[in-house]
Amino acid sequence: MNQINIQYLKTEYGEFILGSYDGKLCMVDFRYRKMRTTVDDRIKKGFYAEFIEQDNEILQITRMQLDEYFNMQRRKFDIPIQMVGTDFQKSVWEALLKVPYGTTSTYLQLAKDIGNEKAVRAVANANGANAIGIIIPCHRIIGTNGALTGYAGGLLLKKRLLELEQKK
Repeated sequence: MNQINIQYLKTEYGEFILGSYDGKLCMVDFRYRKMRTTVDDRIKKGFYAEFIEQDNEILQITRMQLDEYFNMQRRKFDIPIQMVGTDFQKSVWEALLKVPYGTTSTYLQLAKDIGNEKAVRAVANANGANAIGIIIPCHRIIGTNGALTGYAGGLLLKKRLLELEQKK
């Protein structure tokens, strides 16, 4: 059985579970999110692995870069990542990586970005299944009407992250 190294990280923005597999980051997720078991099971199954609470270099670098982000000292992450999901989910997550710091996009625009304008609901579901939060910036996606909609970390945190990125 393979192993996914995990660590827990408490920040002023919430408590996260970080995971790495084979030298790449595979999880930065909200420890107490509603879909915790679903996300964990997908990642474990994807790597045929179990979670082991053990630190490593990738997790240390991730903690450092997240700390820099939360302290407005970092706008881009440079950590190797490994996504676990369907091809469709991965295409949505790849599109999310292109949404610049300090900006927002919509579910409709994201669907257009992946060349599937009719897939707005599926794009929203893929957004919600993102297990590498903050780094794959699903918090930057808002409703077409400008409303803040669903976020695994809660709407209050989504609002705080968007406000953080608006500060200069």
